[in-house]
Amino acid sequence: MLKTFVKKVLMKPRLFKHFYSTEATFQTEPFRLHRLDEGPATQVTLTKPDALTIYDRMQTIRKMEMAISKLYTAKAIRGFCHLYAGQEAVAVGIQSNVRLNDVIVTSYRNHAWTLLNYNLDPSPVVCELMGTTGGCSKGKGGSMHMYGKNFIGGSGIVGAHVPLGAGVALSFKYKNEDGVAITVYGDGAANNGQVFEAFNIAKMWNLPCLFLCENNLFGMGTSVERHAANRDFYTRGDLIPGIWVDGMDVLTMREAAKFAFNHCISGKGPIILEAQTYRYFGHSMSDPGTSYRTHEEVKEMRSRRDPITNFKQKILDAKLVTEDELKEIENKRKKTVDDAINKCKKDKEVGLEELTYNIYSNDLYKEIRGVSPFHKLQHKVVGI
Repeated sequence: MLKTFVKKVLMKPRLFKHFYSTEATFQTEPFRLHRLDEGPATQVTLTKPDALTIYDRMQTIRKMEMAISKLYTAKAIRGFCHLYAGQEAVAVGIQSNVRLNDVIVTSYRNHAWTLLNYNLDPSPVVCELMGTTGGCSKGKGGSMHMYGKNFIGGSGIVGAHVPLGAGVALSFKYKNEDGVAITVYGDGAANNGQVFEAFNIAKMWNLPCLFLCENNLFGMGTSVERHAANRDFYTRGDLIPGIWVDGMDVLTMREAAKFAFNHCISGKGPIILEAQTYRYFGHSMSDPGTSYRTHEEVKEMRSRRDPITNFKQKILDAKLVTEDELKEIENKRKKTVDDAINKCKKDKEVGLEELTYNIYSNDLYKEIRGVSPFHKLQHKVVGI
């Protein structure tokens, strides 16, 4: 009977399409090292659940950002708006290693980081952008100021948040707590003086700070070649070890992050990761992104280097997942984003009474000066 079954299977090779791997091994893209004798592993093992999780996270970010771009065009979102589409592998690769006590401090291109912090719920992001009370900053921060538990997402001043990341790392060391401060900044911010000041103090005191430079090749509309004398941002910390990473490959990014976290946790002090990536949109929604680069360049990156498409093909070729499983994730996350947008459209706008809420962390000052010294406003501390 067993022989008959085996014979039937061998006679029908199409039956083998139902046999899939539970894990697969992949080669990472090459790393470049600064002041390190060894770097991240060159091979990574990926399980099926991890593959689905990574794909889910990247898809949700992309679908949310594309929906936000449409909302902005429809004027449902106003003000500044900096999209993350194209850079998904960086945030997802880092987030795969973040622990409960770690703190993330980002630049103002922070939608994706906020989404990951809120467990793939787009509502706190979209509501914040639309200025409604369901936003992660209660609709008062907008695109550039998003916050959450262990998450300091954004600063309107370029590079000004990098010393905050060093400060968080100092807090961990001072309190003898097991935590890493992930401090995210762009290639444009990398030229700012306060970044080097943060590097200096972080290395002097060996603080557990992971400095992450998201090098998307343009500081606003100025290419790296035109704004940086030293374009190897991973070496900019001088005595701080650094790694250059292909930020368009999520598994390479995840492995580099794992190495960097272990470096900080083991007491070796700070480390710099430079993730070379690419944004598909302009610097902000007011920038078409085509005056300093061509349509052909963006099209080439989308078709050849897209982090989601390439990862999808990898895990399909390795037979870790099926097309149907990935399609199910795509449909599910489209609904997630659509539902969040509908929810935010019905949400209340921020009321005038919020003007004096949470100016201070506690209400030591009951009265606050209003439009003149003679016009007092009542300060309140309310739950966020």
